[in-house]
Amino acid sequence: MAPSSKLWSGAGAGGSLAPAVEAFMSSIAVDSRLLEVDLLGSIAHAAMLGDCGILDRSTAGALDGGLRALLAEARAGTLHVDPAAEDVHSYVENELTARLGDAGRALHAGRSRNDQVALDLRLWLRAANRSLRAAILDSLEAIATLSRDNLATIMPGYTHLQRAQPVTLAHHLLAWAAALERDHGRLSDADARANECPLGAGALAGTSLPIDREATALALGFARPSRNSMDTVGDRDAAVEFAAACATVAMHLSRFGEELCLWAGPEYAFIELDGSISTGSSMMPQKRNPDPAELVRGKAGRSFGNLVNLLTMQKGLPLAYDRDLQEDKEAVFDSFDTALGSLVAFAALVRGIRPRVERMREAASGGFAWATDAAEILVGRGLPFRTAYGAAKALVEACRAQGLETVEGLDAAALAAVHPAFAEIGAAALAARFEPEALVAARDLVGGPAPARCAVEIDRILDLVARERGAGSDRARRGV
Repeated sequence: MAPSSKLWSGAGAGGSLAPAVEAFMSSIAVDSRLLEVDLLGSIAHAAMLGDCGILDRSTAGALDGGLRALLAEARAGTLHVDPAAEDVHSYVENELTARLGDAGRALHAGRSRNDQVALDLRLWLRAANRSLRAAILDSLEAIATLSRDNLATIMPGYTHLQRAQPVTLAHHLLAWAAALERDHGRLSDADARANECPLGAGALAGTSLPIDREATALALGFARPSRNSMDTVGDRDAAVEFAAACATVAMHLSRFGEELCLWAGPEYAFIELDGSISTGSSMMPQKRNPDPAELVRGKAGRSFGNLVNLLTMQKGLPLAYDRDLQEDKEAVFDSFDTALGSLVAFAALVRGIRPRVERMREAASGGFAWATDAAEILVGRGLPFRTAYGAAKALVEACRAQGLETVEGLDAAALAAVHPAFAEIGAAALAARFEPEALVAARDLVGGPAPARCAVEIDRILDLVARERGAGSDRARRGV
């Protein structure tokens, strides 16, 4: 292991940092996670320096060989970062210099740690973004699979936590999928905006050396070099957007986790959770607890905190680079770890759901869930909605007055007193129309709960998953 030295040593006033200050400023415990991407960026930089004639071919070749050897060791787990190094960039350069001598000292030509760390973060974010999108696809597939098995499973839909109208379990699960699909798109959008290469921006004003920024951008799989060197080294929008997307994922999963906790409890009793996704009590042997769902719900708070951390860190910073920005990585890393862990757990939760079909249907059958349909029947016969709404309300009150949950027990006179159209249809026909399955089937519109519509949506989601996985595999092969 090479002895640790600082890339800035010899600059300005002499003397050594106080040990407490040096420990406070060190970032190696956090940014060692960037080791592989730092090496990849350095490989591209060294090749460009050689191609541009800034380094002779011999030096450039030695750097390439040394850096690739370090990368192979890092990937094999045999390269151990020196905890005494100031940061991962210092460690790599010191290690390279210890192995190559002056060739190692030549690597930093035309770049600063400022553009180097900006590059490393973007390379890491690109890989992290891919991982999260893949995990979202796994959750979407799990949701679509469970939905396909429950196209006809009736359950109550809720507003204000009050039973409102019948839907199907498939329709409710597909609402989860709709939110996660937006999350996938949000991450894709963030990735596209981050697709600029910072390398070459230098400390803030680039370099007078004849470097080729387009070449390093292309070699590293970016669409283009960044537009402004001063903005580049102080810009952490990519980190903010990534953390915001992670926080939104966490918010969605927290909502879904809350529903699973409710559904698994005896008050709802809509589902049973497989033993692989629930735990027992240390004191009460009869209990099974939805702990993974609760943790998915609970971890949202740290994701929100990471986003606020990143925004607050930057709100008063002048351009260009300030050391405050060193604090970006811990928040971003934790946002990724939390989101990925939650998505993996959520997909397992979905696969472990065991619906209690009869209990769900029973809960959807009461509470006059047919009232809106009663009004819409009259609208279909030409009545203004508010008039029809009043008649439907009167029909509900007529049932309540006789202690009925359905209209089947009302005679013709009672129906006629509410509205003649109801008497014309008859209690038996109305009751059939108000069965939960009929209420759901009647909502045969785009985005509605009718089984045929849900089946189309399930197919679309599974096609999306297959298509995105194929595109992701292609991007991985191209290294972008």
